Amino acid sequence: MFGKHMLVPTVLAALLVGALTASAASGNARSGPTLLLSGLGGGSGSTVGPHGDLYVTDTVAGKILRVDPHSGAATTFADCLPKQLIGIGGAMDVAFRGRTAYALVTLVDSQLGGSSVDGIYRIDGPHTCTVVTDIGAWAIAHPPCCFDFFVLSGVQYAMQPYKDGFLVTDGHHNRVLRARLNGSVSEIRAFDDIVPTGLERRGKTIYVAEAGPVPHLPENGKIVSFDARSSGVKEVASGGRLLVDVEFGPGKSLFALAQGHFTPGHDPGSPADPDTGQLLKVHGHGFSIVASALDRPTSLEVIGETAYVVTLDGEIWKIEHIDGKAH
Repeated sequence: MFGKHMLVPTVLAALLVGALTASAASGNARSGPTLLLSGLGGGSGSTVGPHGDLYVTDTVAGKILRVDPHSGAATTFADCLPKQLIGIGGAMDVAFRGRTAYALVTLVDSQLGGSSVDGIYRIDGPHTCTVVTDIGAWAIAHPPCCFDFFVLSGVQYAMQPYKDGFLVTDGHHNRVLRARLNGSVSEIRAFDDIVPTGLERRGKTIYVAEAGPVPHLPENGKIVSFDARSSGVKEVASGGRLLVDVEFGPGKSLFALAQGHFTPGHDPGSPADPDTGQLLKVHGHGFSIVASALDRPTSLEVIGETAYVVTLDGEIWKIEHIDGKAH
């Protein structure tokens, strides 16, 4: 994953939550996960847009796709983002402010042989994207403290609308950043080697998924929360293997996406074992299982009582009746 135990040059190509391969998944929801869409070059982040459609990044093609959550019909929303350079990175996430979409891009700068900016891009039209925040340059000028790292510009994973910009997780530099639309960047929270990944927010409370350091033990897979105005961090739940996302569902229900079991001895940065991912629901201070045998998922959205799980090889899986099926 992104912590200090990884990111040596020999495993850089496996950096994120893996150079992933997804396949059919079978779970414990009423009818099991069903395939909604396949064929993206490489899926990563996702969001629900203003009219209820899914928006998913294609890291390989440098695109954002708009997907009907009922039929799976997909159209290209934007094709103007930097393409992935080294098998990982590129357009990592997508989010809206009002009716305007923004994308989070990472690992496309000159240190990796590219010529693009690591940061937040505004989608101005299907073929026009504009850099609004250069997170990579800020990260190089403001390195993290107290642990080893190798990618100077960091590895930004997820974004969440917040005040006049976005919250952004950096899974390699182990921190949550505030990126404003005026171009400024600041640090909201710095962590030890916990590998922050997915983000969620409700009111003033920010929720962060933690993958945990290698070997990604269940007790290190956590959801934590904090208020940006205070210094404390609260543990919400733990026990998920290699958590990559967190999302609210119906009412106050909170869900997490676990990539799965990591075999000790594998190169740091390698993905979880095939077909070991899970959709989890927070139950007390732990998790109950909603769906199992997911093959290395990366992003989660919830619409009503249906979950949509994105995989890095470009598939979207649909899991229905999630609120009443945890066990």
